[in-house]
Amino acid sequence: MTWDVLSIIGTIAFAVSGAIVAMEEEYDILGVYILGIVTAFGGGAIRNLLIGVPVSALWDQGLFFQFALLSITAVFLFPANLLRHWQRWGNLFDAIGLSAFAIQGAIYAANMDRPISAVIVAAVLTGIGGGIIRDLLAGRKPIVLRSEIYAVWAIVAGLMIGLKIASSPWELYTLFALITALRVLSYTFSWKLPARRLGAH
Repeated sequence: MTWDVLSIIGTIAFAVSGAIVAMEEEYDILGVYILGIVTAFGGGAIRNLLIGVPVSALWDQGLFFQFALLSITAVFLFPANLLRHWQRWGNLFDAIGLSAFAIQGAIYAANMDRPISAVIVAAVLTGIGGGIIRDLLAGRKPIVLRSEIYAVWAIVAGLMIGLKIASSPWELYTLFALITALRVLSYTFSWKLPARRLGAH
């Protein structure tokens, strides 16, 4: 049940995030749907490739595709209100998607009895993969490659699950709320990782 709930939350959040970015970049309706779907399922596809699950497993997720399509349609039908508050709502949906998918990816790898390193990698790739693909397709510099703290929260989720600190449903939901809150705080207060820049700007 926890797995399904987190999957649905992450799918809806990233589908909405991708659709909002597509509309901000003035993509047509097909572009909005493509970017929304790729954002929602791209991270899972990359994770499956690296931990040995057939990518075709994604096609068994018919219900999640329906949730994604409905979410994108809702965003497309009410673009003005959403786009006017892009910075607030877009970042919030991105934070929710990151948290839900990072935990979901970690659970996936842990259930396959993968070592903790694989659990962390699965958490990171599932949490940030869709967002990276979204930003690249939209011609933007991926958030995760900038100094703003982003992927660190997926690593924290992977560690908590890999070390079995969070395993019961209520612990996983608490972790979901915590990771989401940390991501929101990190962009609200511009927390950054150390960075070195070469050359003058």
